[in-house]
Amino acid sequence: MSIPQRTLGTNGPVVGAVGFGAMSFARPYGQSEQDTAGGAGDLVDRALEAGVTLIDTADVYGPSEEIIGKAVAGRRDQVVLATKFGIVRGVTADGPPVINGRPEYVRERVERSLTRLGTDHIDLYYQHRVDPDVPIEETVGAMAELVAEGKVRHLGLSEAAPDTIRRAHAVHRIAALQTEWSLWTRDIEAEIFPLCRELGIGVVPYSPLGRGLLTGKVTSRADLPENDYRRRMPRFAQDVFDANLAAVDLVREIATAHQAPPGQVALAWLLAKAPDVVPIPGTLRPGRLAENAGAAGLSLTEREITLLDSTSARGARETELGHNWSDGVTPPKQA
Repeated sequence: MSIPQRTLGTNGPVVGAVGFGAMSFARPYGQSEQDTAGGAGDLVDRALEAGVTLIDTADVYGPSEEIIGKAVAGRRDQVVLATKFGIVRGVTADGPPVINGRPEYVRERVERSLTRLGTDHIDLYYQHRVDPDVPIEETVGAMAELVAEGKVRHLGLSEAAPDTIRRAHAVHRIAALQTEWSLWTRDIEAEIFPLCRELGIGVVPYSPLGRGLLTGKVTSRADLPENDYRRRMPRFAQDVFDANLAAVDLVREIATAHQAPPGQVALAWLLAKAPDVVPIPGTLRPGRLAENAGAAGLSLTEREITLLDSTSARGARETELGHNWSDGVTPPKQA
């Protein structure tokens, strides 16, 4: 049975309550090239069968845009395509990430994404990270022009600070904010989530399963491949890993009571936060995609939600990657 639909923000796109994050095609967690070489068509098949219509990618996710473009060919009108621009270079041994929000760069990247996705429009176009050197008004102004031209339907931001969100929204309605949010990562709840409720902006949590740990499938650091990016993340460090793994026990306990997988409990907790929260768990396995979608049918009790609200994780969510990687700010627009 198809999962229920949700509207992202005020007058935003209507999508399945659980989306699909396509970062896995960039193989960040030690997946082999063979894992990502095929199967996208099967994933989209399973997604549409389950009612998962929001497919989220980015121009820096390796070959993800091309893979998704080929997978949705012939059924473009059945999916809501989201992609992102703005990260020129991720963090490397040579230095911090490079971010670009200049209007000319916005135009350059949208044309590239349209070509790679094989479409004439993008349903939801995000600024992936905020440029610390360009006023948000200039970037969103260029994005708004793409809406006027029909190349983009709705606008989004990712990892932006409250003032940045307000200023962007004043230029053009922002349909969705994408940010990390899970039982492990709660930064959004103090100020940003209330602001999104105030402005009518939907929230699209990425890494909603604690980068895999909340599924219960990872039981030790030895389960992580040597080239897995998570081995470099503070919450997966040896000195805190066991403590963080113990926090999954509560999720397991509640999952057992519902006869459901732990990951569904973690996603159902997010879905209960507001009617326009749409998490985008990623996977390369059609069966896991269907399992994630099943979270839309899991109702947690108030007591279970309160218990889950008390969970936390030790360690920062990311190694410090440079200015504006989270809570991104921009300079004021000159008069």
